Parts: sequence; C-alpha cells; structure tokens
Amino acid sequence: MLAAGSGYLLGRRTYQDVLGHWNAQDSPFRDALNNAPKYVASNTLAEPLPWPHSTLLSGDIPAAVAELKQTPGNDLHIMGSGALIRSLSPLGLIDEYLLCVHPLVLGAGRRLFTDGFAPTTFDVADATSTATGVLIAGYRPKP
Repeated sequence: MLAAGSGYLLGRRTYQDVLGHWNAQDSPFRDALNNAPKYVASNTLAEPLPWPHSTLLSGDIPAAVAELKQTPGNDLHIMGSGALIRSLSPLGLIDEYLLCVHPLVLGAGRRLFTDGFAPTTFDVADATSTATGVLIAGYRPKP
C-alpha cells in the first residue's frame, strides 16, 4: 500500500529516526525507503539532507504541503510524525488516516489525537485484520 504512493512526508524527528534505523538494517524496506521521494517538514534542518531523494520543506509548512497535494500523482504517506499530523489535520490537509491497531495495551505513550484536538467524525475507508490480530483501518474525515 505504501509503495503505491508518490512518496513520504515526514517530520524532522521521524526522518532522523527512520534514517538511522532502516539504513542500519539488512531489510527489504531499506532500498524501498532510500529510493522513494521523501519530503521533510522542518525549520531546523538544512540542505543537503543525508538521505537520498529527500526534499526539505521549511517556512510555511502547511502551505508547502498544500502545494504538494496539488501536484499530479499518487498519495503522499506520513509515517509517524504525530506533531506534523496534528498541525496539518485542522487545516484539512489529511485525506485519510491509516491506523494499525495492535492487540495489546502499553499503558503509556504518545497520543496521536491529543487533548485539544478538534472533535472529528470519520468514515471507514477500509479495514483488514492480519493473522497476528493487528487491525489495519483506513479512516477518512467526514466533510
């Protein structure tokens, strides 16, 4: 599903964490991530970015994302990057959320939808259950 997109939109922290982790792994994800276009939302990083096919988005990041959404092609996918998602969602710049719900409770951790997040209703776009019990569900915000 992620391979069908036009690239990845990542916040700075996720970009640095994903780069550090997947480039150190002997994994089929490494080459796919290295070859995919990556758009990095950050006002602290500077060009050139170390990961191949990476473009820095800085300044008015929501405007840069809105412009990217106007270009022809497939979907952009955001991996992690909760702060980026929380900044784009109130502006209507997230078309669909793909959530993986694991059959366990950690009891602590970062929340995607934090206190103060505007109440939102969704339509279910797709839902799939894996053999390990993970539910992969796509949700589209209702207009």
